[in-house]
Amino acid sequence: MGVTYIVHVGVDLVHGHSSHHVKGIELYRGKLVLYGTGDFINDYEGIGGQEAFRSDLALMYFPTLDLETGTLVELSMTPTQTRHFQINRAPEEGIRWLHETLNRESQPLGATVERRVNDTLVLRGGA
Repeated sequence: MGVTYIVHVGVDLVHGHSSHHVKGIELYRGKLVLYGTGDFINDYEGIGGQEAFRSDLALMYFPTLDLETGTLVELSMTPTQTRHFQINRAPEEGIRWLHETLNRESQPLGATVERRVNDTLVLRGGA
């Protein structure tokens, strides 16, 4: 008697990297797609010409996935700022810049980011 194996192949999280700044976030069928998370720490401090990309700002990403389905339960992000190769909490204007940038980049993908009272950013929406 033969044995039948059913194999489901899927992806529960796509993490893009090599972008030196944050990019859009999408939920695709409940699965998290991070198009670019930027550099958590880099050696660009003091190098001019790319200030508009704010390489001093970064995010710590904390996704929570459902263990059974792999769908996203929550994505919270903590804004940081690098100074003298040290990670610090981002200042108000940096949090605002990250929040606005994530919304601008994520809204065309069907997602938005909200800011909580504790300055954590949380992903909302998506299909």
